[in-house]
Amino acid sequence: MRFQFVLGEVVSGLRRNTTMVVAVVLVTFVSLTFVGAAALLQAQIGKLKDDWYDLVEVSVFLCPEGSVSPTCATGEATDDQIDAVRQVIDTELSSQVSKVYFESKQQAFEAFSERYPDGYQGTQLTADDMQASLRLKLTDAEQFAVVSDVLSGRDGVEIVEDQRAVFEPLFRTLNVATLLAAGLAGVMLLAAVLLITTTIRLSAVSRRKETEIMRLVGASNLFIQLPFLLEGALAAVLGSLLAGGGLWLAVRFMVSDWLERSVDWVAYVSEVDVFRVAPLLVVMAVALAALSSFFMLNRYTRI
Repeated sequence: MRFQFVLGEVVSGLRRNTTMVVAVVLVTFVSLTFVGAAALLQAQIGKLKDDWYDLVEVSVFLCPEGSVSPTCATGEATDDQIDAVRQVIDTELSSQVSKVYFESKQQAFEAFSERYPDGYQGTQLTADDMQASLRLKLTDAEQFAVVSDVLSGRDGVEIVEDQRAVFEPLFRTLNVATLLAAGLAGVMLLAAVLLITTTIRLSAVSRRKETEIMRLVGASNLFIQLPFLLEGALAAVLGSLLAGGGLWLAVRFMVSDWLERSVDWVAYVSEVDVFRVAPLLVVMAVALAALSSFFMLNRYTRI
């Protein structure tokens, strides 16, 4: 009997404030869509790092002829200098480096020719113009600073280069996009809280007489406030479900059906990631409704 009464009050409240309820649903939908987008962007960054950081290498470029580097004062790196660098890698850096291979000038030229078959910026180069190097595969890509400190400044080594630097601008851009999405989500969440608060207040004021009667007959605060709580929660949860559905559609059609077919060498977020984020959106929606209700119900259900 009590459940039917509460349910009837919820339905009545939703009918009386249809416009405000729709506004709550839409604002919650937009705000939680930004929250979900920020979470998916972070998941995408994690996937890219997991894939690409495993592929990147540290390049130890050996001294070419004519280099002005102080470590290249004797000219092109000699076999003894290369062997000395290898020895340091095998001993001091054995725990940081998992694989080492030597790329000769000729091998560098062959790789260059495949990438630039017509020459670089109109200039035709030869194998003698290339630079020999040692390519290091690290056990942990984050350990570049240790490797660089040990190898930089040694005779025969011109420069130590981390290939991760190629990807850092992309990751920074994605991180900025995540922050922007999170910032917009914060603004929209605040708007959602204010709207839910206003909806609850209007609903409470419109049912002031019913509230007074219920209090006179001994109804508890929880029983009086429960219909208002459920109204706000239902509107917010509906908005979160729409946000989850919107994110699923975006990932399904824009990522899985389009991006993965156009650029298939990149790991993308999937619908599974959306399903992982969706419960968080529902929890946030309930928290929004509870927060809004906490500030308004004690005042407006005591009139």
